[in-house]
Amino acid sequence: MTKPKLHFAHANSYPAGVYRQYFALLSQYFDIQSLDMHAHNPQYPVTDGWPRLVDEYIHELTTRYNEPVILVGHSLGGMLSMMVAHKRPDLVRCVVMLDAPVVGGWRAFAWHVIKRLGRAYTMPPAKFSIRRRNVWPDVGAAYQHFAAKDLFAAWAPGVLADYMDSGLKPHEEGVQLRFTRENETAVYATLPHHLPRLLRKGYPVPIGFIGGDNSWETSQSGHQHTKALVGSHFRIVPGGHLFPMENPAAAAEATREMIDDLLSGQSGKKVLKKAAVA
Repeated sequence: MTKPKLHFAHANSYPAGVYRQYFALLSQYFDIQSLDMHAHNPQYPVTDGWPRLVDEYIHELTTRYNEPVILVGHSLGGMLSMMVAHKRPDLVRCVVMLDAPVVGGWRAFAWHVIKRLGRAYTMPPAKFSIRRRNVWPDVGAAYQHFAAKDLFAAWAPGVLADYMDSGLKPHEEGVQLRFTRENETAVYATLPHHLPRLLRKGYPVPIGFIGGDNSWETSQSGHQHTKALVGSHFRIVPGGHLFPMENPAAAAEATREMIDDLLSGQSGKKVLKKAAVA
């Protein structure tokens, strides 16, 4: 039996290979594809509100598939997936946003003002990412650097090794992050402020949200505008902003359940066989 096609979009600074365990668990239900790295194609540069990144994503979908597919995205990838489906609903069956909350109301207005004043690069996380260390003498030194940080220490066994495998490239002084800190910072500094206006007239495909209960990003954004977008398809799971890396099994099962709910709302019946992801 042919598996439903699922296209995944990664979080800012984490290439798709970091999600190897998450993909492996979901692959028993879905045919999964992804773009290795967003925000690095000079034909689709990072600009305010990410319109060219949306164009790149649409190009990927129209090139890879001849039918509508499921979109799942984490953080940056979740927001891009939502924007892509809004612009080209004919390409999409449903959308699942992983810890990619909608910033609206006074927060969106304040962010717009900050950008207009040219202060976006002085605000976190951009102010920190632009100074992030990105070169090490070897892979082992890079691994130890990240393993010593609480954020990465919370990851499931093996996921940090996947980050090293997919996220580093040779450098004259050893190894360097493939996802450049300049592009990472540009993504942060151009975060869309117009999403509530974009979504004011409703959303054209089924969409859901899964966030971490210890996610600073989700808690700071508030739930109001995200819930207004997804309705009952709103779920909070244990973990932080990077919960797919912290517990790939739980993240995969939550994703499968959300997709099942979204698609069953269209057909009136469950569309994926119930099974535990372990």
